[in-house]
Amino acid sequence: MKNTFLNLITLLLLLCSCKTEPKTEVETKSAQTEKEADWIYLFDGSTTAGWRAYNGEALPPGWVIKNKELTFDTELGLEQDYEGGKDIIYGAEEFDNFELSLEWKLPEGGNSGIFYHVKEGYGGPPEVAPEYQLIDDENYARIHDLTAYNKSLGYTHKPEELKPLQRTASDYAMHPADTLQKKLNPVGEWNTSKIVFTPEKVEHWLNGQMVLSFVPWDDAWYERKNSDKWKNSEDYGKFKKGYIGLQDHASPIWFRNIKIRKL
Repeated sequence: MKNTFLNLITLLLLLCSCKTEPKTEVETKSAQTEKEADWIYLFDGSTTAGWRAYNGEALPPGWVIKNKELTFDTELGLEQDYEGGKDIIYGAEEFDNFELSLEWKLPEGGNSGIFYHVKEGYGGPPEVAPEYQLIDDENYARIHDLTAYNKSLGYTHKPEELKPLQRTASDYAMHPADTLQKKLNPVGEWNTSKIVFTPEKVEHWLNGQMVLSFVPWDDAWYERKNSDKWKNSEDYGKFKKGYIGLQDHASPIWFRNIKIRKL
């Protein structure tokens, strides 16, 4: 009995001595490097390689690099004789399930958006691709008259206002962002957005907070799609793989650190 007790004590001491040692600094840095290697930079501040016009072969006038930022310069973009659309896509690769991260800022009254699962051959990305909305929530309706547009969508109560489905971080005209969770920095300051897409759940993040999640292609998704802006857009949101796109809305816009990782 005594020997059995001693054996148990010895075993416990051995188990305690086998605790996992803390990772060394080299091991920690190696893990961080491996995690960073998962990311594909779509724009790193040095080149626009891979980017081109939607339905086009080159970048539209106005989309340039300034201060290591991808920007739409309205002075360059609107004064040239150019008949094509000014929305752009990263045309080097299509993505299905992903985590997309980027930084952006807008001027007062600015408007833009981030598209995914973009397919070409349509009048523009909004006809076919979901959009993470980017807009000046505070000032847009004061500067731009939304009355006629909102009435055309059936908004008869205060049609002059920017509606929840039209505000930043919303899944445009489909799912509104949570205003209680949302922290939008003032115009002219940088914001960080993230989109996580899987067939089980889509997440919209803004400045470190998840402000929206929904299930794509479930009954509720189709009910929303068929009851509002996209009810006559047969192919809206149906594709499970496509390009990443950025929207020109005739206002300046700045992007940086655009990166994606496959899930």
